[in-house]
Amino acid sequence: MSYQEEEYLLLSGIQHFAFCRRQWALIHIEQQWRENILTIEGDILHEKAHDEKCNEKRKGLLLIRGMAVSSRELGLSGICDVVEFHQDESGVALHGRRGRFLPLPVEYKRGKPKKGPEDALQLCAQAMCLEEMLVCEIPIGYLYYGETKHRQEVLFTLELRALVSQMCEEMHHLFRRRYTPKVKTGGFCRSCSLKDICLPQLNQMRKVSDYLKSSLEEET
Repeated sequence: MSYQEEEYLLLSGIQHFAFCRRQWALIHIEQQWRENILTIEGDILHEKAHDEKCNEKRKGLLLIRGMAVSSRELGLSGICDVVEFHQDESGVALHGRRGRFLPLPVEYKRGKPKKGPEDALQLCAQAMCLEEMLVCEIPIGYLYYGETKHRQEVLFTLELRALVSQMCEEMHHLFRRRYTPKVKTGGFCRSCSLKDICLPQLNQMRKVSDYLKSSLEEET
């Protein structure tokens, strides 16, 4: 399937979607957002990563910050924090540069590595956009975590790529319907910046009509 530009969704949304589908819908469909200390620290880290004045050129390596990417196949568009172009014969030609270069995306995160796959999915989506744009194959990328000050290699497996494609289809389906999924509570709710908007505990309560119906059934 191929999407038109007006149908593109934000690439960064796949991380929200994998974390919590309801959170994604509140942000990307209902346009609701609330800052907390975690989102503010994350914004500061990304501002530094996106500073185009800090683009670097070293021997055999070119660093591009804040690079715009998109994919018709996934229907996504967004910004890569950093794309490292490593001189490599298996890479692509770059305008004004001698030789060939292999692009590797690097995504910056404020905290530490997560148990879930949400960060890896976002990074893989960036790689799939780059592959489509530059007509190349990208085997790996990196997640840099501000808390540990280390970066973690992510292998873009067939399974991870398939999950990215699947989630993009789900996101587009929900967006077309303008449907916000019902709440599913968990430990992740505590760190969510939208918990005061989502009201997870309140949304878990039974409807009055359902309560009355069940009470009447018990009496009969």
